[in-house]
Amino acid sequence: MKWKAIGGMLLALTLLTAACGDHRVAMEAQSPMYAQPLMAKAGQVPGEPETDAGQPDFNTESYDYIAENPFLRVDQNPLSTFSVDVDTASYANVRRFLKRGELPPPDAVRIEEMINYFDYDYPAPPDGYPFSINTQVTGCPWQGDHRLLRIGLKGKEMPKEERPAANLIFLLDVSGSMDAPDKLPLLKRAVKLLIQELTPRDRVAVAVYAGGSGLALPSTPCSKENKISILSSLDKLEAAGSTHGSEGIQLAYDVARQHFIPGGINRVILATDGDFNVGLTNEGDLVRLIQEKAASGIFLTVLGFGTGNLKDSTMEKLADKGNGNYGYIDSITEARKLLVQQMGATLATIAKDVKIQVEFNPAQVAAYRLIGYENRMLRAEDFNDDAKDAGEIGAGHTVTAIYEIVPVGVPFQNPGVDDLKYQQPRSTTEAADSGELLTVKLRYKEPDADVSKRLVMAVKDMGLAFENAGHEFKFASAVAAFGMLLRDSAFKGNADYGMALQMARAGRGEDEHGYRAEFINLVKNAAAMSE
Repeated sequence: MKWKAIGGMLLALTLLTAACGDHRVAMEAQSPMYAQPLMAKAGQVPGEPETDAGQPDFNTESYDYIAENPFLRVDQNPLSTFSVDVDTASYANVRRFLKRGELPPPDAVRIEEMINYFDYDYPAPPDGYPFSINTQVTGCPWQGDHRLLRIGLKGKEMPKEERPAANLIFLLDVSGSMDAPDKLPLLKRAVKLLIQELTPRDRVAVAVYAGGSGLALPSTPCSKENKISILSSLDKLEAAGSTHGSEGIQLAYDVARQHFIPGGINRVILATDGDFNVGLTNEGDLVRLIQEKAASGIFLTVLGFGTGNLKDSTMEKLADKGNGNYGYIDSITEARKLLVQQMGATLATIAKDVKIQVEFNPAQVAAYRLIGYENRMLRAEDFNDDAKDAGEIGAGHTVTAIYEIVPVGVPFQNPGVDDLKYQQPRSTTEAADSGELLTVKLRYKEPDADVSKRLVMAVKDMGLAFENAGHEFKFASAVAAFGMLLRDSAFKGNADYGMALQMARAGRGEDEHGYRAEFINLVKNAAAMSE
């Protein structure tokens, strides 16, 4: 009887506890999330038990497969069309691998992002244009009978005092997967650097997401007095819970729209490891959500953090479809580069939907290959289609693209196609005898425009040897060769790490911040690991 009595008491106590717990959860659920005060665990959903997801026990990083651009015959493919790319994430991520003594996965190496990580000393644009177009043709160091074409764009600089007022919404991932020193703690330090650069004309909101989403800080003017509360809101953030990224995206864009500044900088800055696992988790659904939001005139910056579960492929697509840019922050030095030194380029868009189309002269060029930009390739028809999305260029940005060209008369491997049954090969025009190698065409839109403008430039090959090229061309070529080596490209020719090192040293130039010197050390590291 005594045991039955004790058992009955325990059962009654259990039922009473459960009822009280249910009542507590129900009471909390009645209050909207936005009205709740910021708790110590900002990412924790009310009523959920505290979790500690922490770092994954195994590597779940994901990268999209890259099928390298092949050589294309000019008689069959006279036009090459692609979107510009100002992302730099791949280079910083590759550096992370090399610094810890590992060669990166081949698909983590996007050569165009490695080249465009660096600034190049191209001439400033003429008055009335958002950027300049610069071209040069030289010999190809890794394939002696080929030529290299470099196309370089230089965005107009924007002095700090001329920068438009900014409406920034920091969308911060505070889920359990961000609980690591190189994730949320580094993220908070990075965001603080940018906030210190803002002026009283600018506004900042901090939205957070984990199992749910909420506002850690409503949109607030960046006065000297308010910066104390802005920075304090960041200090309170801690990592816990799952990752409901789509709900956070919806909230951030809603806040951006409520405080939209006509003619200003309206941008969501998403900082995450990209590991979305609640709500919309399918990459395609997330991309469609971002595409829908991009139509509102609000731009996007994606900042990747951390190791072990980095979802690079998802973050790159979100930035691409969200009228934005994608950077990877592996250190406070990289944060300072992206958010302080290159603040104008990261935040202020001077041209959107920027496309390049190159028409090759079949009398001069037998075949060509664009090095990198595999996930930025467009159809020839997309060039004139203003509805087709393309890349953005920020204030002061430089964009570089390199083609490897096979001159007429030089043999190359390409299976080609059978002769057509119903059509004859195209005939050439008088322009084919002009001595021009190719024509570069470019389309872009003003940041708030829907109709594009067109620029055209013809290019001749003056027979310049690679040895006589400028240091900027040599350095860009060194980065391209290094990328091909890391990918073990079928098109690397006789390039090796020694060649890449020699070109990089010859092209180092002034190197104010030491980024090119760091690149030289990375080449040395990769060479040692490859022996």
